Amino acid sequence: MNLLLMIIGALIAAFAVAFVVVKYLPLKLRWIPSVILLVLAVFLGIKIYDGILEPIKFNKDKVGKFSVVIDNLKIIRDAEIKYYEVNAQYTTDKAGLINFINNAKLAITETKTIVVQVNKGGGVIIDEEKRVTDTIGYEPVLKYFKGINFENMFKVPGVEGAEFEIEVGSVEKVPGLVVPTFRARTPKKGILAGMNESLVKQELEAVENDQIKGDYVSVGSLDEVTTGGNWPPAYDKKDGAKKDE
Repeated sequence: MNLLLMIIGALIAAFAVAFVVVKYLPLKLRWIPSVILLVLAVFLGIKIYDGILEPIKFNKDKVGKFSVVIDNLKIIRDAEIKYYEVNAQYTTDKAGLINFINNAKLAITETKTIVVQVNKGGGVIIDEEKRVTDTIGYEPVLKYFKGINFENMFKVPGVEGAEFEIEVGSVEKVPGLVVPTFRARTPKKGILAGMNESLVKQELEAVENDQIKGDYVSVGSLDEVTTGGNWPPAYDKKDGAKKDE
């Protein structure tokens, strides 16, 4: 919008200068407005060029900023999932979750089918298959976080002194079945601080499927049973590339 107004203003100024030149300016002084128009054209060209490139640069920079934030949200999500496997609930205790990763163990289970004899009454005994699950050992949770900087997972990268908000709740998935939920998030505005205010405003109002919708970058939900994030698949592609290497 600002670029359009600038172009319109420049055109009006050019016409005004041309009118003054033709109407009032002596022939020997007409080189002056020519220089003015040349300077104006160069200035306008630079502004148009910047106006085109600025959104491109903004999009590139925001993806870089969001990517490192999402990396930390994925670590938090994985930590909460492992915590849930052991405790059947999620947690908002940040220090406790880090301690859990460092010290807790996960049960290694084995499920197999066995045949048992069942007395059906009247002297009738039949064989029935039954699935049983046994614990055959334990493994440290830390095994799943090797090479990952989980100690700093709650810090928002690029935002001085900021930490992710962590909340837990529950959702009645079906009548009588209440399922724990969690959500970790941080405001997009803080991540994009110092960038073009007009483009930041557009980003906060994003609704397209290839963008991070809304005011926050988040993972999980308090309103539905999910451990997914609100970012588009493009932010997960580099993870797939790493696994293929």
